[in-house]
Amino acid sequence: MRRFGLLAAATLALLGTAANAKTTLVYAGRVITDATKPAQGPSTITITDDRITAIAPGRIDPPAGAEVVDLGDKTLLPGLIDLHVHLTGDPGGDYRNEAVDPDEWGVVVGVKNAALTLRAGFTTVREAGSGQYSAYALRRGTANGFIEGPRIVAAGPALSIIGGHGDVTGFREDVHDVLDQGYTCTGPVECAEKVRKASRAGADVIKITATGGVLSQQARGLEGHFTSAELQSIADTAHALGLKVMAHAHGAGGIAASAAAGIDSIEHGTFADEAALKVMKAKGTYLVPTLMAFEGIRERLGKGIYTPTVEDKVRMTLNDAGKAVTRAKALGVPVAFGTDAGVFEHGRNGQEFALLVKYGLTPAEALASATSVAARLLSMENEIGRIAPGMSADMIAVSGDPLSDVRALESVDWVMVRGRIAD
Repeated sequence: MRRFGLLAAATLALLGTAANAKTTLVYAGRVITDATKPAQGPSTITITDDRITAIAPGRIDPPAGAEVVDLGDKTLLPGLIDLHVHLTGDPGGDYRNEAVDPDEWGVVVGVKNAALTLRAGFTTVREAGSGQYSAYALRRGTANGFIEGPRIVAAGPALSIIGGHGDVTGFREDVHDVLDQGYTCTGPVECAEKVRKASRAGADVIKITATGGVLSQQARGLEGHFTSAELQSIADTAHALGLKVMAHAHGAGGIAASAAAGIDSIEHGTFADEAALKVMKAKGTYLVPTLMAFEGIRERLGKGIYTPTVEDKVRMTLNDAGKAVTRAKALGVPVAFGTDAGVFEHGRNGQEFALLVKYGLTPAEALASATSVAARLLSMENEIGRIAPGMSADMIAVSGDPLSDVRALESVDWVMVRGRIAD
């Protein structure tokens, strides 16, 4: 009798949960369920709580109590994914603010930028470097629905070499000591330790600065920083913990060394030549080209925003920006969508699509880079990146057909993330 009573109670609890579930029906004139497939005609999408539960042609009658969203003739498609953003920062700030602004200010800025990013149609982002806990606070806030924003996959502080891109540079040594967040490393053992430290702190992904960078005050060029042994230690330790590694990398040598070590994605990849890309192809490494970052720095060049050190490095990159995308496509290296938002204004992320097409991707490939391809890089292909039963209810609507004109993605009319309709 006791077992029967427990079963009955469990059944009643399940029925109660089903009865309390929220149902939403979305009508759209055109639906792109997967960027690799043709669009469907007028359709109805059924969402139960935060999950897509059905896709049906035409308009079906809503059940009692269901919420109905009528998008008219708009195109419904999966929510977009930006694999490289910095929500806690805005473009053009003085690097010396690092010694003035507290990490808490980064959360305030991040709340603003998370909302802008979501309204631009990006329902998932990978936060590619922030203060120790600021991105983690934003991640929790958007997940709980306390603040408006996308799903956040957060790296936290990047691992770097001492004095390299990602380390604190440009100040007196005693100021460096105060600002140091403790993520520089020398040698394979210490680099493994810092990966474990990042994991313990809450990182979803490990970010490293494998080469010099454009916007930091270090003036050592844009080639490799870590040794091959250090890169191997970082990759092996992260993978053993179930974490992927994303590597900021501009120079060809640093790109090839990172890919050879098993790093999962190359961010920027500015000077990736055929030899480096062949290593990436052999190892299954993704390219995240962040072309909008170069637009952002181009717009600010020569205006007194950047220091002379930075301006010299900017000029090193602009003539090569985008060429790696063309080479990567020719060699079959997967190209995934990322923008480096924060180097330019948040909310302009969608302008990356036209740049990807400019350098050789088709509109469908560009859309896939920000949906199904990006989801695979995140190992979230069964959660996001497509419209299908069982997937998270992350969807957007635009006017026009992005499979023929990607600029349609620069103006998003409606957004749903995790089954919640954005304001």
